[in-house]
Amino acid sequence: MSRWGDRDGVGAEQSGTPTVRVIGVVVAVATAGLLTGCSMLGGTTDPGPSVTTSHRPTHHRMATVSATPTATPTAPSAGVIPGSATPRPATAGPEAAPSPSPTLTSVPQGTVVAQGDVASPKGSVHFHYRMVANGDDTYSAEYSGFTSTVPVPISVTLLDVPPEVGDGLTYHGVADHQLGGPTTTPAPASSASLGDIGQPAYLGTLVTYSSAAAEADVPQELGPDKVLAVDTVHWSIPVRQSNVHPVDGGARPYASGTVTATTASGAPKRYRVAHGDTTAMVASRFGISVQDLIWLNAGLQVFGDQQYLYEDTTINLDPDSK
Repeated sequence: MSRWGDRDGVGAEQSGTPTVRVIGVVVAVATAGLLTGCSMLGGTTDPGPSVTTSHRPTHHRMATVSATPTATPTAPSAGVIPGSATPRPATAGPEAAPSPSPTLTSVPQGTVVAQGDVASPKGSVHFHYRMVANGDDTYSAEYSGFTSTVPVPISVTLLDVPPEVGDGLTYHGVADHQLGGPTTTPAPASSASLGDIGQPAYLGTLVTYSSAAAEADVPQELGPDKVLAVDTVHWSIPVRQSNVHPVDGGARPYASGTVTATTASGAPKRYRVAHGDTTAMVASRFGISVQDLIWLNAGLQVFGDQQYLYEDTTINLDPDSK
């Protein structure tokens, strides 16, 4: 016994600390086995926050970000009224798929779009007129067979609002033109350009008036600018063809105005702007590009970065009415 004890003692002295470490390792292994056994039997242990999560891969759902974000227009304050914001010309801006340039055919040169005979109420002035297309969206008035028995020069003009015989003109209208002075034989034919006025059908009245000089000694009814005859012009202009065909897709945010007129075929012709309308959304409502909208409305004014249109203004949607 003592011999084994001495051997154990010598071994203890020689081994020293290592013997203790081996025992510690054995105890630790045994403890781990007991813990594992407890777990297998249904016990629970707290592995600590860093044991099971430090090396576990984490999967995150990534948000998809558009490469070309679309800004949603913010309607202007209800207090914004036409004229209160700084106006600027509308611009087409870049488009994802450029649309073709808008086109409009011209009425063929030489096409007679209106004509008639004029006779003053007292029969003292006679002449024939006709309105002719120049082939470039302009028109000319041609006059022939002019005779007059009054002692003053006679002129003619086109107006949109008819005056009455005996009135004095304060505005000389469009294509103001002197036909000639007193003559009982037909004067040579003459013509006058209507200028670049677009669609001339709104000029529905041909006015014949005295163009006597201010100092002329003539009866009052023949005085300067006195109206001698008023005639209605019946225009017959062929519909011009275009590659722009607006179709109303219905009211929507930023394009909630009202179609106020349609063409003979039922297409939208006039549109009244509502509060908050923008060029892009109004163009989208009618299936056309902003470029087309600007082409249909020369000098279209907008305000703000989103190109807001001025409330209660009227926009043209008919290419033939340009």
